[in-house]
Amino acid sequence: MTANHPTFPANMTRRIEILMFPGVQVLDVTGPAQVFAYANTLGGGALYETALLAEEAEVTCSAGITLRCRELCEAPSDTVIVAGGGGVNGACARPALIGWLRGRAEAVRRMASVCSGAFLLAEAGLLDGRRAVTHWNRCDEFAARFPKVRLERDPIFLRDGAVWTSAGVTAGIDLALAMVEEDHGRGLALAIARQLVVFLKRPGGQSQFSVPLELQHADDRFADLHAWIAGNLRRSLTLDVLAERAGMSLRSFARHYRQRTGRTPAETVGLLRLERARALLEQGTPVAATARACGYGSAETMRRAFVHRLGVAPRDWQERFRR
Repeated sequence: MTANHPTFPANMTRRIEILMFPGVQVLDVTGPAQVFAYANTLGGGALYETALLAEEAEVTCSAGITLRCRELCEAPSDTVIVAGGGGVNGACARPALIGWLRGRAEAVRRMASVCSGAFLLAEAGLLDGRRAVTHWNRCDEFAARFPKVRLERDPIFLRDGAVWTSAGVTAGIDLALAMVEEDHGRGLALAIARQLVVFLKRPGGQSQFSVPLELQHADDRFADLHAWIAGNLRRSLTLDVLAERAGMSLRSFARHYRQRTGRTPAETVGLLRLERARALLEQGTPVAATARACGYGSAETMRRAFVHRLGVAPRDWQERFRR
């Protein structure tokens, strides 16, 4: 992308274009659109004009909802957001659409994608050499198709220069809130988050994964054990303790647990401790108290776990993400 894009004073309406295609995920479109609509309502003026664009006059979303669209155009615009969805592979095979994206990137201030919309940006070559994220369930496919992109599997959203990418579905709301914050300040972004009943306006560096949520997709045989672990993180959760709690022999427990969940019991304990520690730090709990509450034994042990898994120390995490 070049610097040949329009500039918008703070009191001027910014045009936001959301690119759609047949089979688009409806929340990828309506989530960001509602953020910008609330910015107008709560910001006291026409801060944004949102336009839904497609090659078709009407697009049927994956949920069966049909949305009316404007034609692809070259009107002055501030931001293009590419939605994702099951129809993205078909959209990637449309030369006119890819050509429009390449041209648009030269004319706007920001290019962005929600969920698998990153596939379209990558197909247009707009992510080559850049850090990017997409829905966790399509990361392997994305990495194989676009080896020139520096794919990161964990963040909710990423910004690399003038190009923004976000993870699955609701992460598009986080991305749009971050754009409003960049344009008009944190106060308005937080007001919109409250209006949307978003519990926390998540910073982009936070993970799109939830360990308890991921474990719900594993075999229910260990559901009670996982709930017990989460409630007893202060304890010494050795393999012996966990096997006894599961009512299995040590050897049988270790083997069956890995077969059913894809990880060792110790890895699950470590991930649950880390997730709980992150939440406590974000709430303002002191580092030493967080280490004790999560069963790390010492602040240094917790620091090593944070650096190994997240690349930052607990104090740095707290400074970055404290609510």
